[in-house]
Amino acid sequence: MSSHLNLNAPKFRGNILPLVSIAVLLVSSCSSSDSPGTTTPPPVNEFPTGSLAATAVARGLSQPLYICAAPGDTSRMFIVEKAGKIKILRGGQVLPDAFLDISDRVNSAASERGLLGLAFHPDYASNGLFFVNYTNTNGSTTVSKFRVSSYPDSAVASSESIILTVPQPYSNHNAGMLLFGPTDGYLYIGLGDGGSGGDPENRAQNPLTLLGKMLRIDIDSGSPYGIPPDNPYAGNPDTLQEIWAFGLRNPWRYSFDRETRDLWIADVGQNQIEEINFTPASSSGRENYGWRLKEGSRCFNPSENCDPNGILLDPIFEYSHSMPSSPCSVTGGYVYRGSEIPRLYGHYLFGDFCSGQVWSLVKTGDSVTVYELTDQLGIGSMALASFGESSAGEIYMVDLMGTIYRLVRSAG
Repeated sequence: MSSHLNLNAPKFRGNILPLVSIAVLLVSSCSSSDSPGTTTPPPVNEFPTGSLAATAVARGLSQPLYICAAPGDTSRMFIVEKAGKIKILRGGQVLPDAFLDISDRVNSAASERGLLGLAFHPDYASNGLFFVNYTNTNGSTTVSKFRVSSYPDSAVASSESIILTVPQPYSNHNAGMLLFGPTDGYLYIGLGDGGSGGDPENRAQNPLTLLGKMLRIDIDSGSPYGIPPDNPYAGNPDTLQEIWAFGLRNPWRYSFDRETRDLWIADVGQNQIEEINFTPASSSGRENYGWRLKEGSRCFNPSENCDPNGILLDPIFEYSHSMPSSPCSVTGGYVYRGSEIPRLYGHYLFGDFCSGQVWSLVKTGDSVTVYELTDQLGIGSMALASFGESSAGEIYMVDLMGTIYRLVRSAG
């Protein structure tokens, strides 16, 4: 079973595969003749040398999992720590006092539990509201609303208003990402399949559970939230109305391209395949990303004839656990829209938690080009828990072992 935040997982990249070997492994391990619509992953290319590097901007953190900025805030980044604190990075320093500390209500004992996500309301500058995703003391996924205090570097821990609670049958696959849609202003919540291995109760395909789905809710109406009227299953008695899309195993980080509004989802695989899913901004929902019928583009359960109607959406890129660098858990990132690294503009960045490898992907129509970035960054071993994006579109990387890096233009 592949777990994303497995603290016992290997933390070293190992040797980078020769490009030809990577291509062969990806194709031979991730394609299947009995899987309809199977994608053939492209070869991996070297990114132009001397184009980018990574620099440490914060060290000594306690199991950081995520970093983000509040809308329009160009001076601060907010760092999420697994045990239940949110800290502020400002002027190259982590402030000594936490922005928020809810450690008393967060269950972070298991490797995939804890304070997992943070999203600021689009109107945060005027209403001071933000949202977090954590596993509570009972192990249930909890999405809550908080507000900032009169002091902008401190939130009011007692202001919590619980928006949604979802019981988790197992301790893994809690996902955790929260994002506001860039055009609709609705809150998107990615939920894992409930855990264990192989989705034993087939929750990701069950329309009457929120697990294994992408949800979309309106936190500005209703109590505690409303259903957007254009949600694909609004008013449908056979499907929970919060559901936007089906078939996710453990969507460990997803993002909207701030320029095109397309949605990118990295979904952690079972034992063999890690996948990147792409959904255009024109989507009205109803996507089915395949799990547990498929792992990546390959039939999983059943082992053949898993998509006779051709309704499952295959990933646009996938990679295999059989690579010598021992990857095991994809970490999704962002399409780079900053100005500091011109050659990276328009590239979607992602990586692997276990191997610490980092790649970028360019989608041009139906064509996909993938680049290896790892060696250029000069980081060495890293447990890549997350990427982050500043208000200016610059990219950060989060090492679970305690360091935050920023991608920068190479001095060379």
